[in-house]
Amino acid sequence: MRREQLEGKGTKKKLLLVPELLLLPKGPVRGQAVLVEGGKFREIGPATRLIAAHRDLQPVRLDGHLLMPGFVDAHHHLTQSFGKAQSFGQPSEMFKTIWEPLEHALDGETAYLSAKLAALEALRGGFTTISDAGTRAPVGVDVIARGTEEAGIRCVLAKIVADGSGGPEHLGRWDGHPLVHPSLAIAVAENATDKVLKKTADMCAEAGAVFQIHVNEHLASVERSLKSVGRRPVEYLHHIGALGPHTLGSHATLLTPVEMRLLADSGAAISYNPVASAWKGNAVAHATMLAAMGVRFGTGTDGTRADGFRLIDAAETAQRLAYGMHSGDNSCGAGRIWLEHATSLSADALGLGKVTGEIAVGKAADFLVVDVNVPELTPSWDLQWELVRLANRDQIRAVVVAGKLRLWEGWPTDWDGRALVERAAKVGPQVVRRAKLQRVEPLP
Repeated sequence: MRREQLEGKGTKKKLLLVPELLLLPKGPVRGQAVLVEGGKFREIGPATRLIAAHRDLQPVRLDGHLLMPGFVDAHHHLTQSFGKAQSFGQPSEMFKTIWEPLEHALDGETAYLSAKLAALEALRGGFTTISDAGTRAPVGVDVIARGTEEAGIRCVLAKIVADGSGGPEHLGRWDGHPLVHPSLAIAVAENATDKVLKKTADMCAEAGAVFQIHVNEHLASVERSLKSVGRRPVEYLHHIGALGPHTLGSHATLLTPVEMRLLADSGAAISYNPVASAWKGNAVAHATMLAAMGVRFGTGTDGTRADGFRLIDAAETAQRLAYGMHSGDNSCGAGRIWLEHATSLSADALGLGKVTGEIAVGKAADFLVVDVNVPELTPSWDLQWELVRLANRDQIRAVVVAGKLRLWEGWPTDWDGRALVERAAKVGPQVVRRAKLQRVEPLP
């Protein structure tokens, strides 16, 4: 496989791809081909049949490679890129001491730079879609959109509307955009009145957009909710009528059985963020229980590390350590559940189930070309398990979004990623110094 074989000259170019393995919703298969045209998958079927039907096309043979859907990050904070290790070892509610000061120190140019840097990191980790949960930076979200669009990643872009204003304009501004999908957000329920929460949820439901909100993440936030409104966060959203199919609750690590039932019955989705739980959380969301109860959920990084394979490994490992070992559950959903909830079901949680997340006719050609001819996967017995536990980011040869090659062997094909990294290395520390972060420095 050569880079030029995957590079298109515009979204109308046709590509007939013949991988050694193709990851379809039913699982990995051999002997199949896909036709990509206009940024979408147009045909999928036996390679012999598609090659015969499209004799005008030169098949791109991907021997030794897997063609799989790109990962979908259901929860990210794109304007927190410059923080990174500043948050390590800090108390769980670090948003007050780290993230708010950091984002408040951004201007339009540095917010754009942070977003583009995060988008590049995500692409390198195999993500073709990311969901930004809203920025606290004093800038318009158009600068974030510019960063993600230039990087070439699909983005669910939230605008925080805790004051009740700006929602319709934001939804209308990005309606129909090929890569930017508008969303509305309120960071936590206590930031807005019950009327604004309900209005925002209704607005998203009507527009077919996602209403993003952090729920039941930390003990302190649950207790604040109980003290202020007499209900836990998920219970409160249900009580005021803001819990529905277009609601995406992030984290949801501290759910009661009643709240799990409310999520299942309402059709609301959550973002399961296992690395965030390991790094700064009070608990791990009971994802296998949520799956059994029919609660929709995707998998998110929360801006921790943008590495799709390490994320699904963490998703399975966290369930095993927090719940599986105590109940003797040796499979914890096996490999398939974590792949699905990081791709197709993560897209569903973001309201993009009809757009992306799987290799299917009519959906966006958002995919990865992964080298499977490596020691880690040899011999191969159960590829889905192996992708969860053994695959690495360095096996990703190509990242394609909307049918266009965005990354080849880890770097952009049509813009200078290394120059961006060099610039961020200079500007990032300046932002952090301006932010005057309040870090807790424990004694050795």
